[in-house]
Amino acid sequence: MQLNYIANAFVPSSSGKTIAMIDPSDGQVFEDIQRSNAHDIDTAVVAAQDCFELVWRRISAAERGRLLMKLATKVAAHADELALIEQRDCGKPVKQAKADAAALARYFEFYAGACDKLMGETIPYLDGYSVMTWREPHGVTGHIIPWNYPMQIFGRSVGGALAAGNVCVVKPAEDACLSLLRVAELAAEAGFPAGAVNIVTGYGHEVGDALARHPGIDHISFTGSPSVGTLIQQVAAERHCPVTLELGGKSPQIVFADADLDAAIPTIINAIVQNAGQTCSAGSRLLVEQAVYEPLLERLGKAFESLQVGPAAMDLDVGPLIRQSQQQRVWDFLSDAQVANIPMVAQGQIVDAAPDTGFYQAPTLLRDVPPQHRLAQEEVFGPVLCAMSFKSEDHAVELANSTRFGLVTGIWTRDGARQFRMAKRVKAGQVFINNYGAGGGVELPFGGVKSSGYGREKGFEALYGFTTLKTLAVRHG
Repeated sequence: MQLNYIANAFVPSSSGKTIAMIDPSDGQVFEDIQRSNAHDIDTAVVAAQDCFELVWRRISAAERGRLLMKLATKVAAHADELALIEQRDCGKPVKQAKADAAALARYFEFYAGACDKLMGETIPYLDGYSVMTWREPHGVTGHIIPWNYPMQIFGRSVGGALAAGNVCVVKPAEDACLSLLRVAELAAEAGFPAGAVNIVTGYGHEVGDALARHPGIDHISFTGSPSVGTLIQQVAAERHCPVTLELGGKSPQIVFADADLDAAIPTIINAIVQNAGQTCSAGSRLLVEQAVYEPLLERLGKAFESLQVGPAAMDLDVGPLIRQSQQQRVWDFLSDAQVANIPMVAQGQIVDAAPDTGFYQAPTLLRDVPPQHRLAQEEVFGPVLCAMSFKSEDHAVELANSTRFGLVTGIWTRDGARQFRMAKRVKAGQVFINNYGAGGGVELPFGGVKSSGYGREKGFEALYGFTTLKTLAVRHG
């Protein structure tokens, strides 16, 4: 049984209740976590407040950096262990789980180097005055982490908050939290003081709600659905608590007739099947110029048919979905496609070795998806790629911007002028030209517009959101 991690110690929930952890590869229970409550959140927040006031705020920025670097080294040394935990917890293929562990170490490494470089400035003002600004941490930051990328999102969120001088209370998803409990333990081993990193597990409507409402939380970082993001904003607004929200997307890949299809095809496929399509920035809409629509779909169809789906340990192209309800969600979308007579181009194959009790879905390529159909408007959060054609640059922009989301856009064209025209016109927080994701660099500010949220994580830009700006004006005559 896994316990909460508060003030550098494993402690049980005051509720005395637990939640069963399910292995997505076979649908079987393999562990129990704490079903925590508001009392446990309060315990964690008090521990964090004590740490901040008595210890953490007195530690120099350089020393914070050294601690984060030690944690990065610890994570790297335990990368295989963490990957195995993530593999079973989330159903990630081995290579994806190892990539996530490597990314976690890199986040801590990046933010370790940024700690003592977060500077204010001086402002020219009236004669007889000296005016300057400096950045201060919020204090105790709350982090609600989703189940699709626990380690990566912990790194980009908690890593940035710690680097800026905050202490953290983390509520991971009840479906996948075991790796984060281990990382918190590694943080203590690296020398982080008790209360700097606290993990409280449980359901969102119980623990997440208590965290968002707690008066001791000075900033909230949330990654998840727009509907829950709205609730968190409403709760935070009651006490004027700032929030950073990353709320998903329906991101387009826009392919023009002059694109290098040999380069585009493997990237387009990876952007929708990575993590079984359970990625906020998944390239789930494929917009193709009419002149290359048919040949591109033919090539993509053959590639989709070769994709294999199976248990995480088999390390195939695609692993299982996180849970049965998520599997049913994808099935419902595909059922709607059948009702609407949306043609299916191709599907991958679920291998015979995949247990019937696992939560598998073959990657699916659909074509001629009506732009206003829910398949083109809503997050499926599964390996389903929806293709449609466009006639002109203006038409491509219209389709790209036609959803309520605005997280990521991929643009495939050799025309340099078009690259910049399109990049300026699409509504998205990140735009990638002749690539998608740029390797997921931790240095690249990440976040969305419209219903994809606001605020930025990753990169140096994240540190501004995790701090507040103070202005000092001195009159000296």
